[in-house]
Amino acid sequence: MSTTIASEKKQEKATDFMPINGTDYLELYVSNSKQAAHFYKTAFGFKSLAYKGLETGSRELESYVVQQDKIRLVLTSPLKSGTDVGRHIDKHGDGVKVTALWVEDATYAYEEAMKRGAKSYMKPQVEEDDHGKVVRSGIHTYGEVVHIFVERKEYNGVFLPGYRKWESDYQPEPVGLKYVDHMVGNVEEGKMNYWVNFYEEVMGFTQILSFDDKDISTEYTALMSKVMSNGNGRIKFPINEPAPGKKKSQVDEYLEFYEGEGVQHIAVATDDIVKTVSDLKSRGVEFLTVPTTYYDVLTERVGKIDEDIESLSKLGILVDRDDEGYLLQIFTKTVQARPTMFFEIIQRKGATSFGKGNFKALFEAIEREQELRGTL
Repeated sequence: MSTTIASEKKQEKATDFMPINGTDYLELYVSNSKQAAHFYKTAFGFKSLAYKGLETGSRELESYVVQQDKIRLVLTSPLKSGTDVGRHIDKHGDGVKVTALWVEDATYAYEEAMKRGAKSYMKPQVEEDDHGKVVRSGIHTYGEVVHIFVERKEYNGVFLPGYRKWESDYQPEPVGLKYVDHMVGNVEEGKMNYWVNFYEEVMGFTQILSFDDKDISTEYTALMSKVMSNGNGRIKFPINEPAPGKKKSQVDEYLEFYEGEGVQHIAVATDDIVKTVSDLKSRGVEFLTVPTTYYDVLTERVGKIDEDIESLSKLGILVDRDDEGYLLQIFTKTVQARPTMFFEIIQRKGATSFGKGNFKALFEAIEREQELRGTL
C-alpha cells in the first residue's frame, strides 16, 4: 500500500463534534526551566511572557512561558525531588508533556471525549484570578502525553491564572515563527492504527494521509506514518511507528532513549523560511544536512519555485510539491541531550502535504547522525 489521501467526501462526512480553535500552548517538562527559557529566547527568538514559581506561591514547580506570534511554550521544572514532573524527566529527559488545545467549551470537549472512550487526566476545573476565569480539562493520549482543553473566553490575563507577567530586559528579536503547523508522535510497532482509531473515535479527527514502509525507507531503515487532522485542519498529528529494516530506525532510536512513546518533533511555520533559517543558524541552531547533489535535479522534480536554488542549497532547505502547491522544510538536530525531540521549520506555498519527496534524503541525513551516535 502506497501513499493514500482521504477523499474530500470523507472529510465532509466527518462529524466535527469537538471544534478546536487551535493550539493553545505546548508544555515541556525540562530539567532546568530557567536555562531552557533562555535557550528558546536566544536561539529561536521567543519572548518572555509569563512566570510561575516560588514568587507566585508555587512550591513544587517552576514554569517559564515564552511566546512567538501564536506559539506558546511552557517550560516546567520541579523545585524539589519526588515530584511527578521530576519522575517524568528522569525517565524521558526533556520532552513534551502537554499539547493544550484551545476550545470554546472545555467541559463539553471533555465530556464528549470521555463518552467516546478517553481516559481522564484532568476533570473540568475552573481557575480564577483578578483577570477572569479559565476552564481546563484533559485526557491521556499515547505514552505520557496528554491533551488539555483550554477555554479562555472569560479571561484577559497574560496567560493563565497562577502566572504573573514575566518582565525581562532581554528580549531578542523574533525569527519569524508563526504557529504550530503539526506535531508528530512516535508510537511502538503495531500501535499506529490503535492511535489512529483513538483520534477518529474519541476526538473526531480524520486520516488525511498515509505513508507505508515503501514511502518512508532507505537501504537500512523504514517507518510507517498516518496523519490525523481535526475538522478545520488547524490541528494535525502525524503518528509514526517503526517498520522492519536492516538497522535500527529513527523511531526505534527515539523509543529506546525516550523510554516510551512521545512527541518526536514540533513543526513550526514561517512566511520566509530563508530568512528564518538564516537567523536561526546565526544564533547557533544546528540543522540536518543533505548532499548538495539533492539540488542538482530539484527543479526537474518540483518545477519552478520562487526561491533562489543556491540560497536553499547553502542553507540545506528541502522542497516538495503536491497538487495544491509546494512547501519548503528543514529539520533541526535534536535540541536536548537525548536523541529524541527536534523541530521542523516549514513554509507552505499552497501545499497541504508533508514532504513525501524529501523522505529519503531526510532519513539518510538522520541515519548519518545515528551512525555518529553509534545507534544505527
